[in-house]
Formats: sequence, C-alpha cells, structure tokens
Amino acid sequence: MTAKSFETIRIKLAEQLEIDYLTILPESHIFDDLGADSLDAVELIIALEEEFNLTIEPEDVEELETVGDVALLVDKLVWGES
Repeated sequence: MTAKSFETIRIKLAEQLEIDYLTILPESHIFDDLGADSLDAVELIIALEEEFNLTIEPEDVEELETVGDVALLVDKLVWGES
C-alpha cells in the first residue's frame, strides 16, 4: 500500500471504532474485519471530507470495501493518484 492517506485513515478508523490502529491493514474489510456499521461508515466519510477538504460522492462510497479502497479513493481525489 503506497496510498499517502492510509495512515490518516487508519488512525481515524482506530479512534472511531476504538480498536488498535496496528490491526488495521489495507486489506481490512471495513465491515467484516473491523466491525464497522453503516453509521461508522458515514462518520468516516464525513471525517475524511473534513480532514482532506474534499467531497466523496455517494456512488463512490458504494464501491468501498477495504481500508485500502478508501485510501486509494482519497489519494485520487486529493492528489489525482490512483
């Protein structure tokens, strides 16, 4: 995982879900592995929009399954990377 945003996302998820950030890997499934629910997902999106000053479209959210997916999307929106 080379996504620039991964560490920030990892830390935000750990705080939000009250889990050890070291257990969060790029391949961690947000719902199945980390135990997030739909409210957690919405709160994460809002936090990332504020942190990175961007807008994540609802259709993009539907495609996100892993922490790595989120990091790649954020990098694409912030730095134009994929």
